[in-house]
Amino acid sequence: MKLLVFLLLPCLSLSEVVPGFSKCRKFFVYKVPPKFTPELSNTQKICQCVWDEYDEQKYLYATLYNTDWRIPVYSAYVFYRSESVGRCDPWYIEPQLDEDAEPCMAPKGCTICNNQAVNSDYEKQDPNNPYDKGHLYPVQHTYNHVSMLATSTLTNAAPQDSTFNRGQWKKHEKDVATDLTACESEAYVVTGVVPNTNIPTLKDRVTVSKYYWRATCCLKNGVYTGKGYFGPDGNNKIVTPLSITALQRKLAIDYGVNTIVIFPGVEGGCE
Repeated sequence: MKLLVFLLLPCLSLSEVVPGFSKCRKFFVYKVPPKFTPELSNTQKICQCVWDEYDEQKYLYATLYNTDWRIPVYSAYVFYRSESVGRCDPWYIEPQLDEDAEPCMAPKGCTICNNQAVNSDYEKQDPNNPYDKGHLYPVQHTYNHVSMLATSTLTNAAPQDSTFNRGQWKKHEKDVATDLTACESEAYVVTGVVPNTNIPTLKDRVTVSKYYWRATCCLKNGVYTGKGYFGPDGNNKIVTPLSITALQRKLAIDYGVNTIVIFPGVEGGCE
């Protein structure tokens, strides 16, 4: 009776831990996910989905989640022309990350969620330095009510400075949406988080973001073209835009890996 549950809880968001993104590769250009060399440890591949009116799972984006940091590394999605949708913010967890048999995201599932953030991690914060649950796949980039619902999961969020999240980053999301309307076909987006391991975690559990980053790739004038962004920088500003190559170099240093290729399925990396 999954359909009944969905109808009774209209804000319910679901997801599924899937090896190799096998059920949601359509959210990557040519179905090839970002490549980290070496691969990041302690990560899980999640295909984010909701139950539709036919009692079937509808996959809406993909997330690489770090169970050590308890925040996502990135979420990848296809941008369609946005519609104005009402926002609903019930926050859910991924039971499978803590060995629960429930195959999809649910309001609760694990007694102690060792491998993921929970709502209580964001409660009773320092009022002088509060953090929002910052979306990686943001509401502003969703295209209908169902896709909006699917963004409200803690596996798609990381602690983000509230002033930056509600100010410059929100404006940035709107500007990116405007830019992507000029694409000639599907626009692929990967939004990620670089963790700040040098400051206290929330509730000694959830790693705070150092900065967010975003990379876009789509056909313009018949050629795959991309842009990169990150923020805040050292001056609390958004660096926008920069080349995909420049962004990858920065991310490789900050993630502590040799190389990162955000769009490995595209010849030239979507420059």
